Amino acid sequence: MLRRGLNRLLGVDERRVDNRTIYIGHQSSLVNEDFIPPKFCDNRIVSSKYTVWNFLPKNLFEQFRRIANFYFLIIFLVQVIVDTPTSPVTSGLPLFFVITVTAIKQGYEDWLRHKADREVNKYQVTVLENGQETPKESENIKVGDIVQVKENETFPCDLILLQSTRDDDTCFVTTASLDGESNHKTHYTVPDIERDLKSLNATIECEQPQPDLYKFNGRMHIYKTNQDPAVRSLGPENLLLKGATLKNTQKICGVAVYTGMETKMALNYQGKSQKRSAVEKSINAFLLVYLCILLSKALVCTTLKYVWQSKPGQDEPWYNKKTQKEKDTNLYLKMFTDFLSFMVLFNFIIPVSMYVTVE
Repeated sequence: MLRRGLNRLLGVDERRVDNRTIYIGHQSSLVNEDFIPPKFCDNRIVSSKYTVWNFLPKNLFEQFRRIANFYFLIIFLVQVIVDTPTSPVTSGLPLFFVITVTAIKQGYEDWLRHKADREVNKYQVTVLENGQETPKESENIKVGDIVQVKENETFPCDLILLQSTRDDDTCFVTTASLDGESNHKTHYTVPDIERDLKSLNATIECEQPQPDLYKFNGRMHIYKTNQDPAVRSLGPENLLLKGATLKNTQKICGVAVYTGMETKMALNYQGKSQKRSAVEKSINAFLLVYLCILLSKALVCTTLKYVWQSKPGQDEPWYNKKTQKEKDTNLYLKMFTDFLSFMVLFNFIIPVSMYVTVE
């Protein structure tokens, strides 16, 4: 609401653009001098979670979001700050072991993701520039580039099919890596496309990226000399998805409409979200129950202590005389400190060894 008010005050148009215009092959003859080309994301795929700079803080934050780790961290801090009957090492050392092992495991898994990303982003593809086949790395593909894909190759981005070597202007693809279906799907070229793509003057208007694999709406405007532009509708049967594989077709050419993290495959990717196993979820449920029991025991013991000490002569027995500092301590602060001490004393009800074993 605040941002909306500022936009109105500054006169900023906050309407969202519902479609995008793509110039096939980056044809300059279709635009005027004042035209500002739209900016689209590059074709890099990033499935990793960490970098060298944010690994430590981000990993620690994610680990201490887990109920068990946060609980043992609190117990460790209480043992360090408050004069408790047990040593902080009993909680700190197992917690450090669990955090370290988990960080090493997650760091190694993320290194493998970085390695896989590099292989995908550096993969060599063929792009048609001025009618010439030009090799490019996949990450350098831009929206509007005409990409050539051969049989058994995967599509490096989301493409609109322009040409196919099949006589019926179709191609077959498999989308097993996207939806698990191994059967061949038929896709169709856009009608009235010239065989010489170098002389093709056309634009595409389509919807903004969205994750539905089976939905796509758009239209292509084909411009020819001394003729009104021809308009052809586009649907999911014209869209070749990144990650799908070309089958039973020698070669196709398509124009990139969605690249990088805006492809449908990337929008459906949920690998970065922190996952919880069924075992961990059940352990967390039991942990909450036992945590309530622990708090209840600490509260009862603290209450009984002060009830017992309220009797004459019980507050300061001859064998345990209070120091002047203890006498000057605020009663409520001392009660809270005793409550924490009882929590530490009974914290064995939630064994840290179980979490060490799980890790």
